[in-house]
Amino acid sequence: MPLNTPRSDGPRIRELAEIGGRTDTRDVLAHATKQAEREYDDYFIVDIDAHVSEDHFWGEVLELIDNDVWRQIGMDQFGKFAGNNALLNIQPGMSHQSVGGRIGHQGRKEPLDGVSGHPFVAAARRGMDAMGLDYQVVFPSAMLLLGMHPQDEIEVVLGRAFNRWLTEVVLPQDDRLKGMLYLPYNTPEVCEELVEKYADDDGIIGYTVCSTRNNPVHSDVYTRLYKLIEDSGKPLAFHSGYHWGDPSFAQLNRFLSMHALSFTHYNQIHVTNWIINAMPERFPRLKMVWVESGLAWIPFLMQRLDHEVLMRPSEAPGLNRLPSEYMKEMWYTSQPMERTSMELLEAGMKAFNAETQLLYSSDWPHWDWDAPSTITRLPFLSEQAKRNILGLNAARVFNLPTDRRKPAARSVLHDRPGVS
Repeated sequence: MPLNTPRSDGPRIRELAEIGGRTDTRDVLAHATKQAEREYDDYFIVDIDAHVSEDHFWGEVLELIDNDVWRQIGMDQFGKFAGNNALLNIQPGMSHQSVGGRIGHQGRKEPLDGVSGHPFVAAARRGMDAMGLDYQVVFPSAMLLLGMHPQDEIEVVLGRAFNRWLTEVVLPQDDRLKGMLYLPYNTPEVCEELVEKYADDDGIIGYTVCSTRNNPVHSDVYTRLYKLIEDSGKPLAFHSGYHWGDPSFAQLNRFLSMHALSFTHYNQIHVTNWIINAMPERFPRLKMVWVESGLAWIPFLMQRLDHEVLMRPSEAPGLNRLPSEYMKEMWYTSQPMERTSMELLEAGMKAFNAETQLLYSSDWPHWDWDAPSTITRLPFLSEQAKRNILGLNAARVFNLPTDRRKPAARSVLHDRPGVS
């Protein structure tokens, strides 16, 4: 029977090829679209953490480097031997996210011939429609390790170039896509310059520091930067990541082990330094968001820091409250949500007031992404809590309007009939 041929005894069926990196996003996410139709089509949903595989468009980014020397070096590497890794400090041979190719959607390279607009925007729009998202915030991927680059000037030139690519090429093509400006945190004066430059850009709804780095967040070199961000009214996000080259993880012989620990490791250190050095008292209006560390670490750190401060208060003289009280006023993204024990998950979410402080994130298209149903199917959440976490909390933090922006899930399914 030819594909898409109506059957007399049932619905139209379209056979799908094996899911892989070139599969149409709408086919990969077909079940998520059906979930959206059944469970949350009328929800306002904001995805706080999705990723652009900027290395797929790395030549475009390199062309926007504002330093003639580094642009020439980058383009030379790009054309001769480094390709999409030009100037970056990633280790392609140590990338195991696809589990030997068994997770097929990792590294999206779907054909988009004949689709208008930039290929990333076209693919992102497919993903937003398929998951039922009103807005999606995009972060870089390959650049998440730049905080460990031995050459700070490369983080600066690549950060500036990526920000230009994001604001000049990507965001103007779809106002449902929003950006968190990349801050080259190893060079504070450049961060200040970028915050001032993009303060009034409507597409930029916050600022990002990639957490995989060893900078003390409480250092006085960042005082003016934090004040600028606080005055902007936009949040500051620390997006966690991994770095197998960090001596802390030299004992670990499996990607699983390193991934489990590293994504919580860096943000735990930064949260600890932020609180114990009384940064919430110095910058009380600065909205702090902690991205892609999951949730299990939050109640652990709350209890651990409270315990230590109560025994050694003289070492945290700037605090007027327990660390857990400050942590309850920060925001956290949901992915990857640890769901092996509903009892532990419920207790943890209650500990940091998830109903008002948790922000839904998918991490699409990475291997461990979470659909919005991750939230809607939690049995202990009220209807209002689900709506808050999926979008209303984000609207409050990022100053987003809450009018519907997405197409109806039914219409999305109608445009791709017969996906089983």
